[in-house]
Order: sequence, then structure tokens, then C-alpha cells
Amino acid sequence: QVQLVESGGGLVQPGGSLRLSCAASGTISNNNFMNWYRQAPGKQRELVATIHSTGTTQYTDSVKGRFAISTDNARNTVYLQMNSLKPEDTAVYYCHVVRLQPPPYNYWGQGIQVTVSS
Repeated sequence: QVQLVESGGGLVQPGGSLRLSCAASGTISNNNFMNWYRQAPGKQRELVATIHSTGTTQYTDSVKGRFAISTDNARNTVYLQMNSLKPEDTAVYYCHVVRLQPPPYNYWGQGIQVTVSS
């Protein structure tokens, strides 16, 4: 069973930066999507950014131009570089890895708090 462990969260002032990391404990097969979700208090979980094995990335509109998703060469670690942070970015951020074709898998991290406040 693969485990995903997030790190890098915390408290930052508006306009600041944080870099989230998510490391997989075991080897995961390729042809997958590696994603970052977030959930703010009282709101639904939303997909923030995704990166496919091909390198294709997508972002939700509210973070375009400010956040960047990337992976290491082995695709065992996924990063989320967050710049120009705003109070509305405050949420619990979750790492997620999913493969849709056989053999399928679906792994979630435990979540990490990001708070943007002065």
C-alpha cells in the first residue's frame, strides 16, 4: 500500500510563498495524474492543480499565474509552489495520485494546513 506524506505547510503572510511537497512511500506505476486539492472551512474540496505523466498541467482559475505544480524525475514526489499567497488560499491541502487504467489506484495524503494571514 502506497502512503503519501505532505510537508511544507504553515503560516505565511499575504504575498508570501510556500512550497508543499508530497512524497510517496513506495513505487507507483506511471500513466497517472498527480494532484493537489484543498478544502477551506465550510467549503467543498476543490482541485487546485494537476500534472499528468506526460507533463501536462492544469490549474483552477483562482491560482493561475501564482501556483506551479511539478514532480521529481522519478515521479515519486509532487510539489506545489505557491507564490503571492492570499488569505483566500487558506485551507487544508491534500495530495492525491490516481491512475485510471488497469491496474487502477487512488491514493490520498493526510492533508496539511496552509494559513495565509497577517
